Amino acid sequence: MTRAAIGPAIFGIVGIAVLLSLGIWQLQRLQWKEGLLAEIDARIGADPGMLPEFPDQSTDNFRAVSLSGRIVGSPLRVLTSRRGLGPGFRVVSAFETDGRRVLLDRGFIAESRMALASDDATLDVVGNLHWPDEWDRFFTPKPEADLWFARDVEMMAAALGTEAVMVVSRDSDGDASFVVPWPVDSHGIPNNHLQYAATWFSLAAAWLAMTTYWVWRIGRRSA
Repeated sequence: MTRAAIGPAIFGIVGIAVLLSLGIWQLQRLQWKEGLLAEIDARIGADPGMLPEFPDQSTDNFRAVSLSGRIVGSPLRVLTSRRGLGPGFRVVSAFETDGRRVLLDRGFIAESRMALASDDATLDVVGNLHWPDEWDRFFTPKPEADLWFARDVEMMAAALGTEAVMVVSRDSDGDASFVVPWPVDSHGIPNNHLQYAATWFSLAAAWLAMTTYWVWRIGRRSA
């Protein structure tokens, strides 16, 4: 290697090392994310327990719970659509249970059937505690009366006069048949670390090819 090629070679090696380290870091993140998703799935599918006295988002998100009570008042409608069922709404109601009032995400109802949703029913519910991350303060439109465009636990709790706690129903005995439970799951949690790793490794390979060509050109010119 000529003296003129040393600088470009060092620059290329450093760049390749940085790109490879980023790819390896993404593989480590992939392993962490897969473990986290497995933990979430296990928590979702666990035997349901009682509603915690003081639910905490950091420790109780996705916790399986079982509760009995009744729907109180008119629900909030969250505009959405569901594959195979078309446009409609998530139905979020205030739910009284054991002297407490919490939010109950009862599931999906087709737009044409929204008027048939019961506002007063006694239910036995199995579901999961959830604090969905859907609201974007820059892009989500503000609610229009009972019509919402995303779920936000604190805002919905204030609107319906409940605790800032949401239970997403996966099975309820007593709700109208046209409200279809929409259970919480981990599929909406992004896990793109493998694609990111592939991108970094591809860039490292391209950087290696360009560095090799650059050094070869310098050596040929010197010769």
